[in-house]
Amino acid sequence: MARILALDYGTKRTGIAVTDELQLIASGLTTVDTQNLLSFLKEYLAKEQVELILLGEPKRMNNSASEVEVAISKFRENLEKITTVRIERVDERFTSKMAAQSLIAGGVKKKKRQNKALLDEISATIILQSYLYNL
Repeated sequence: MARILALDYGTKRTGIAVTDELQLIASGLTTVDTQNLLSFLKEYLAKEQVELILLGEPKRMNNSASEVEVAISKFRENLEKITTVRIERVDERFTSKMAAQSLIAGGVKKKKRQNKALLDEISATIILQSYLYNL
């Protein structure tokens, strides 16, 4: 089997999570500056077998699109130019809040919890976990 990759896209940074080859375990991979994201993914996809990319879909409480949706749509168009891997959107509401809560529950010190890159990576992991749970 191939891996599933999840992206918590942001205009500055993007958190990335990935499954193992059996698609049983979701783990944080890294956080990448969004300006370098396409080149990072191109390299990663050349090295690893990925069958699905999950792209977070930020929505407001009334189900309307978030203001970052325009940038995400443009990113998706560019991503589709470099890969034939299937891309699915996944609702990512509350993932940042859940990521922050998981750090608190895990006893992570306040200084480390302020690391936004870590929050983005954990958010991507939560997106991936929720997808796997709902399979």
